[in-house]
Amino acid sequence: MKTLKIAQIGFGTVGQGLLEIIQTKSKDLVETEGVEVRVVAISDFQKGSVADPDGIDIGRALEAVKDGGSLDSYEGGSHGWDALTTISECGADVMCEATFTDLETGEPAISHVKAALEKGMHVTTTNKGPVVLAAREMMDLARKNGVQFLFEGAVMSGTPTLSFAMKNLAGCTISKIEGILNGTTNYMLTEMEAGKDYDIALKQAQELGYAEAVPDADVEGFDAAGKVVILANLLLGAAIGPKDVDRTGITGLSIGQLEKAAKDGLRYKLIGSAEKTATGIAASVKPIALPLADPLAGVGGATNALTFHTDLLGPVTVVGAGAGRVETGFALLQDLLDIARSN
Repeated sequence: MKTLKIAQIGFGTVGQGLLEIIQTKSKDLVETEGVEVRVVAISDFQKGSVADPDGIDIGRALEAVKDGGSLDSYEGGSHGWDALTTISECGADVMCEATFTDLETGEPAISHVKAALEKGMHVTTTNKGPVVLAAREMMDLARKNGVQFLFEGAVMSGTPTLSFAMKNLAGCTISKIEGILNGTTNYMLTEMEAGKDYDIALKQAQELGYAEAVPDADVEGFDAAGKVVILANLLLGAAIGPKDVDRTGITGLSIGQLEKAAKDGLRYKLIGSAEKTATGIAASVKPIALPLADPLAGVGGATNALTFHTDLLGPVTVVGAGAGRVETGFALLQDLLDIARSN
């Protein structure tokens, strides 16, 4: 049996989701995968830190941070380490990075990823920052140090898209990728098509936890644009950044436009796409009125979907959850199991 010692950097919704999965599935992971996942460190800027080489009691750690609590109340282990000290001192095999995303600087996640890779740790992250801004650098650093840098959850949460394209579509040439890459805006468009105006749809999305108090990353298309960059660079061989994506959000769409589209047999979706052209890569995020026969047109609510246009299979569409506590935590688990199977 393999023991995989992990350090959890970032203990918000996603980090807690991963640990809840590990706690629930620990017996199954041993029996079906032959892997014991041992959490040896947790560090969070707001919630404090704890490290114990013998393993942290997940239930007690989760209880410690309930209702605004702190890991400082966890009895035992070492406390007071910041993220970089935790990475340096905890002795983990894998660093799971789930801090907040910053698509302008990539920090603090880039520093966390770089420190872990240089320490000889494998890294898995759901944070788009390092992948959008420094994926090639981080992948080269991982190869140099004989470890892996994985980021399945950076595009469609727990729904396998990157691994699906690289493994299951291996041998196909992918010429174009297009999809619904932001669950918040897809939920809002679904509600607006039902007759609710933009402000009401946004308020509902915020109440449900889909949208932030300042929703610009979603409604202006920044989040989707970051995912387009990841897909284009990883799967189409591009070398683009967020500024290379022609971006338009949904704030300019009116109920009247949605109603007219419905009468014409069309449905608006915020579509992120990247396509190989004669002059390079054309990348965009914009509202598009799709024919109802298009698989993407039928995807409602907060669900995400992605269509790969291939030479051998034609268009192949993957549909699934694009956000969520357990769903995104599951993406980290997928990467952890890939690391365990290959080492």
